[in-house]
Amino acid sequence: MNSGERWLVNMGEYVPGATVVGLVYRDGVILGADRRAAYGTFIIGKSVKKIFQITPKIGLASAGLISDVQTIVRELNYHARMFQYNTSREITAKALSKLLSNILFANRLYPLITQTIIGGFTFNTHGIYALDALGSVIEDKYAAAGSGTEVALGILEAEYRDGLSRDDAKQLVLKAIRTALQRDSASGNGIDLLILDKAGPSEENYPG
Repeated sequence: MNSGERWLVNMGEYVPGATVVGLVYRDGVILGADRRAAYGTFIIGKSVKKIFQITPKIGLASAGLISDVQTIVRELNYHARMFQYNTSREITAKALSKLLSNILFANRLYPLITQTIIGGFTFNTHGIYALDALGSVIEDKYAAAGSGTEVALGILEAEYRDGLSRDDAKQLVLKAIRTALQRDSASGNGIDLLILDKAGPSEENYPG
């Protein structure tokens, strides 16, 4: 076990709880997250933003230390803007996830304590990419992160299917997060959604 891995183990009890979910549906992707930030048994915030729009077609949902999440968002916003400035093209979610993977791996000795889901679409493909604190990338049709992962994944695994409509996908994300909120005391205080598809980005808020 290297020094970065040991630090991750030692930091485990201080990492904020969260439940974040992402999934691909017929026309785009949806990211969802709760609003509670808790260190152990202490709730430090009830309206914490965990979902961020990076470009009109790419979003990020992250569980972890708030300062580290904000650092990642600033880095990715910068690189996405510079990519478009230099190439006159929008960066893809797959390319942005690989960039974040490189950033996280470069900091592996003193890692950014986060679990991140990047979701995005083009007119040909939609993708969800899950990353851990050391930069591993897993592409899938749905993913969950944070302290409510196990419960949320149970719902997604049982009920996800290819070709979901926007409304069905939204209800599945809400169900997965709400079920996790019932079992995970570190998650709660409402749900934020970011929907990305051809109609343009849309943010919605719901009670827990």
